[in-house]
Amino acid sequence: MSNPIKTRRAGAVLEVTLDRPRANAIDLATSRIMGEVFRDFRDDPGLRVAILTGGGEKFFCPGWDLKAAADGEAVDGDYGVGGFGGLQELRDMNKPVIAAVNGIACGGGLELALSADIILAADHARFALPEIRSGTLADAASIKLPKRIPYHIAMELLLTGRWFDAEEAHRWGLVNEVVPAAALMARAREMAGLIASGPPLVYAAIKEVVREAEASRFQDVMNRITRRQLPTVDMLYGSEDQLEGARAFAEKRDPVWKGK
Repeated sequence: MSNPIKTRRAGAVLEVTLDRPRANAIDLATSRIMGEVFRDFRDDPGLRVAILTGGGEKFFCPGWDLKAAADGEAVDGDYGVGGFGGLQELRDMNKPVIAAVNGIACGGGLELALSADIILAADHARFALPEIRSGTLADAASIKLPKRIPYHIAMELLLTGRWFDAEEAHRWGLVNEVVPAAALMARAREMAGLIASGPPLVYAAIKEVVREAEASRFQDVMNRITRRQLPTVDMLYGSEDQLEGARAFAEKRDPVWKGK
């Protein structure tokens, strides 16, 4: 069987394609491979941004592989280092991830997209959380969706499992942009290139502060930042990049970021 995960490295950008015909569903083995890919991306100092998309034109990802489940795979089996899809539970992921949703994203596939920092969608993409119809909890979506869109809309989608299109997803703020399908990857690469040209230590600090803020009071997080108790913030404040940013501003030139 061919590798269900295709990767392409373009400078500081890693493209990850879930390519598992016919629908890009994720079984345990695929999830473990994805976890290894995203762990290696996280730990590679030469990579700054990742793009996650699906192979083909119809499916981004429908979530859990029900055929594998019918064949005996346990839904609570070993998903690997990053949890389901390799991304949503990966610790210390301090690099930006862009999801380029090229088609249907439902169930665990929508949860996978929600694990990204930025979501771009092809104009034909469709979304749903149909777990409610089979008496199953959309666990990650129940945590993440109300943080991304208005609470009452998130609850409607969780409680009804109805389908919605890319334009509605954009209207509620679930996706950043809707673009023609043919332009999706070009737009994702353009955005990734823009981000990759920026200061990686600042991105890492932003992501850590956001995570800390999820379970803490504002002043508690601010105190930790001020006291340099967050590793990424401490690294940023003592870095060559911070000095370079100040020098570049004073000299009216573009900064050259080194990530140290």
